[in-house]
Amino acid sequence: MNMTLIMAAVVLILLLCVIGAAAYGISRLKRGIRDFSRQVFGTDSLKEGFDRVEEEYQETPKSVSAMTGLYLPKIKKDFPQFQYDDMRVRAENVLTSYLMAVSAADQGFLKEGSQELRDQLEMKIVQQKNSGEREHFEKVRIHRTEITDYKKREGRCTVMFQTSLQYRYYVTAETGELVRGSRDREKQTRYNTELVYIQDREKVQDERDLSLGINCPNCGAPISGLGEKVCAYCGTPVVELNLYAWTFHRVTEV
Repeated sequence: MNMTLIMAAVVLILLLCVIGAAAYGISRLKRGIRDFSRQVFGTDSLKEGFDRVEEEYQETPKSVSAMTGLYLPKIKKDFPQFQYDDMRVRAENVLTSYLMAVSAADQGFLKEGSQELRDQLEMKIVQQKNSGEREHFEKVRIHRTEITDYKKREGRCTVMFQTSLQYRYYVTAETGELVRGSRDREKQTRYNTELVYIQDREKVQDERDLSLGINCPNCGAPISGLGEKVCAYCGTPVVELNLYAWTFHRVTEV
């Protein structure tokens, strides 16, 4: 009987030692996590620290590939009438109206653009309807827009604008239930908006691009060559149409 009591006491003591050691280890671990959180995040709560980092990430605008200083002189050399500030504002308006059109599932929100851009929008809307989901872009805020590329090839000139922006993005089901994203948090992202000018109709490969060229305001004849200021058929000056020949062709998230 005494031996049984002794064994029970030994087991109890060992158990208390294990519990004590575990409690001490947990205490040390908590203290270590707290010290780490203080050093890295400036707060005792590791969760609060990660929440702060995530919040800062959501509030920090994305950087853009700013190549305006390199490409704008080349564009101005080819197109003296090119007004950068006006085109930049137009690019931002096209991007914003495109996102609004997707959000409302209504092409009527798109301010301007080529047939290819309208086809892109229509396909996006159709995909949403077929999937039974709806994308929402709310509180769109533009941070910065710069030229990121300029190319001349295959009878066309392309200026690529890159925009840093934020918005609240989320996707809902037909029932209104949230599928992904957040109704409360902001998303920082970047978009490329492609601006196209038809340089020579005879070299263009895509038939839809033919609608992007300029026409004589008097006789309606196409103006084919880059830099032509007078209609070859009736002699009417067309220099004022140069600005409006540029058409926005595509919108893509980077």
